[in-house]
Amino acid sequence: MSGGLVALLDDVAALARIAAASVDDIAAGAAKAGAKAAGVVIDDAAVTPQYVSGADPSRELPMIKKIFWGSLRNKLLIILPALLLISAFIPAVIPFILMLGGTYLCYEGAEKVWHKFFGHHEDKEAPAVERGPDAESKVVKGAITTDFILSCEIMVISMNEVGDASIWARAAILVVVAIAITILVYGAVGLIVKMDDIGLHLAKKESAGSQRLGGLLVKGMPAVLAAITLVGTVAMLWVGGHIMLVGASDLGWHAPYDLVHALEHPVGGLAVVGGILGWLVNTLCSAVVGLAWGLVVMAVLHPLKKVLPFGKKDGHEDGEARAAAAGHSSGKPDVDPAG
Repeated sequence: MSGGLVALLDDVAALARIAAASVDDIAAGAAKAGAKAAGVVIDDAAVTPQYVSGADPSRELPMIKKIFWGSLRNKLLIILPALLLISAFIPAVIPFILMLGGTYLCYEGAEKVWHKFFGHHEDKEAPAVERGPDAESKVVKGAITTDFILSCEIMVISMNEVGDASIWARAAILVVVAIAITILVYGAVGLIVKMDDIGLHLAKKESAGSQRLGGLLVKGMPAVLAAITLVGTVAMLWVGGHIMLVGASDLGWHAPYDLVHALEHPVGGLAVVGGILGWLVNTLCSAVVGLAWGLVVMAVLHPLKKVLPFGKKDGHEDGEARAAAAGHSSGKPDVDPAG
């Protein structure tokens, strides 16, 4: 009897070790997958604050909460099951889905660059929409739709990084990635959109130091948002271009990525900084490829969008969404940094 009990305890201990190893594997897989999707995550965090820009301060966090739950539903209830089915039955399709998503990232990044240098300010021309709850619902729906596209790319990139794992491990890793990235993105978004309110609160304090800090926060937020948008655009081009380079190489067209490796080689062997410089060269080349491919896609799609019934209008959906958000009065007073 005691021998049987000892054997049972040994089995339990073995199962515990296996479970612990599985948890470690899932954590490592989630970290690896999340790191590869970082560029899209940055853009997601850069895009979302625009949807609550101009909204009543009391409605900012509730709107972000609705977008958060919509994003989590997108990832866990729609994208994750679809990707698991594809990976189980037609895994050969995943590289093409990945390259399609990479093309989207290149296109969006290139379009932002083009409109920054050659476009006009569509936001000022965006049509006014109805005010109140209907406008808020319109904004949230638009944000969740945009998030769905970015979430697809995040999840496909993550799936591609853990394609060798079992289907159950893939499912667990993608669940961890989906939850962690959604919390990270919308936690950061919530902090960003409320930073000016924190600044206003500090500016009303009696302490001169608090007033200066509050004034700096309020005045600095436009620059912070601009910086996040810039980083998000560069990240889209870098990630999208890298996906296209790797995808083309995997499909047999090795020359573009071989050229990138050849450019990396002279700096990659340098002591101490070689690894960083090699990564920077690879990243810069990927961003250039992403911009070039995105401009090509723009040249093809923009004429089509003028004739297709579902094409974007010149004002952009983001501009219309921000116009809807502006239907709520801001209620945030200007602050004198001097207090």
